[in-house]
This record gives sequence, structure tokens and C-alpha cells, in this order.
Amino acid sequence: MKKNLLAVITVGMSLFIISCSSTKEVESIPVEERYARAKALFDNENYLEAIEEFKIVTVQFQGSDFSDDAQFYLAECRFIRGEYILASAEYDNLSRLMPNSPFTTIARYKRAESFYLLSPKSQLDQKYTRYAVDNFQTYIEYSPTDSLVGDAEKKITELTEKLAQKMFDGGKLYFRMEYYKAANSYFEKLIQDYHDTQFVDDGLLWKAKCQTERKNFADAEQTLNELRTKFPETDLTEEITELQKKILEDKAEYEEDQRSRKLSVNE
Repeated sequence: MKKNLLAVITVGMSLFIISCSSTKEVESIPVEERYARAKALFDNENYLEAIEEFKIVTVQFQGSDFSDDAQFYLAECRFIRGEYILASAEYDNLSRLMPNSPFTTIARYKRAESFYLLSPKSQLDQKYTRYAVDNFQTYIEYSPTDSLVGDAEKKITELTEKLAQKMFDGGKLYFRMEYYKAANSYFEKLIQDYHDTQFVDDGLLWKAKCQTERKNFADAEQTLNELRTKFPETDLTEEITELQKKILEDKAEYEEDQRSRKLSVNE
């Protein structure tokens, strides 16, 4: 029993001594050398080892001339490895904690780019798509003359189209399930929130379809007039004509049914 206890104490002391010597080694290396070691690992594409070295610089040497460089390349390691959620957090740490760093502008862009690369197909949840749009907009607001603004604007347009398609497809799904009120809400939100996308004329057409099914014939006709006015060259002309015909037929049938009901009640 005593031998076992002695063995445990010996092992514990050994680990303590190793730990202390390791800590001294970390502290004894100057920040310039520590950063140079991390950057060399990065340049040689040894990203996992580089991450650990950059972490030491950011933690042990906060406020040094190398802390923002280390923070940026730490984020870059995560980004290159495809760890986009971790990368976005590291870029955010840089822009929030070191706003005067020369890396701040590119860090804001790369945070948005991380979410852009996480954005899935339109059928799936669009949380990261919205994050990407918000962060690209933040980047543009802070750096409107930066060289990557044009690229950011193109990606915002692409992502917004994806969000609009998600909204449009959701509306059509509810329509086919005959939940016309819910479907109408989707198309109205599409028209309001994504008025610069290619789905707006389709949204107006399907909104009119919902109104027709709900017997709101006057509203449906007004929506179609809005569609014709805003999109005179729309490729939906044939569908508009067919819906207009349906509105007239359904309206006549509905009014006849209402007259029949009144006559039945009076009798």
C-alpha cells in the first residue's frame, strides 16, 4: 500500500516538474521568436501546430505588437481548415478587441465570407445566409471604399435571392396545402422584404391566387393590376391572363351562390 502511494506521489511530482518546465519554456521564448515560429508553421501549411503557437502569442503576449497579427493568422488557420464557425469567432475577436488593427477590415470581410461558405441550399434553414448578409453589410458600412466591397455586394445579391426563393417556396407549399391565408402572408413578406429580387413578380401573381381562393376578388384584381404596372415586360403574361379569367368565373359563381342563398332564406 505504501509502495503504491509512493509511486503515485512520484508520478505526480514528475508531472508537476514537467509542467513547470514547459511553462517556463513558453514564458522564456520572446514574443518575436514565438510569432516567427507560428508564422513559419503557417507558411508551411502546418495549420494545427500553428494554431497552438498563435494561441500562445494572443494569450501570453496580449497588447504586444504581434497580438493582432497572431489573432488574424489564428483565424486564417481555422478558415483554411474549413472550420468556418470557429474562424468567424476568431475574426470577430480581432475586429472587436483590436479595432485599430490594420487587419480589422479584412477580418470583417472574412467573417462574412465564413458565413457565406456555411450558407446551405435554399430548401434548408437559412440562419447562416442571414448572418452572411448582415456581416457583409457591416463590412461595407465600416469600409465603403475597400477593394472587396464590389465582391461583397455581389454576394449580398446572391444571398438575398436565396432568401427570397426560400420565402417563395414556403408560400407555394402552404398554397398547395390549401392554407391560403398563411401562403398569402409569405408572398406579402416576399414582396415587402425582397423587393429587389427576381421573385417579386411571381410573388404578386401567387398573392393574387391566394386572394382569389379566399374570395377576395377585388383585392386579387388590384394585385394583378399592380403586377402589370410594375412589371410590364414580365414573362408571366399568360398566367396573368388565365388568373384574370378564373377571377371573373369564380366571382360570377360566388355571386350566383350568394343570390341563391338569399332566395333560399327568404323562402
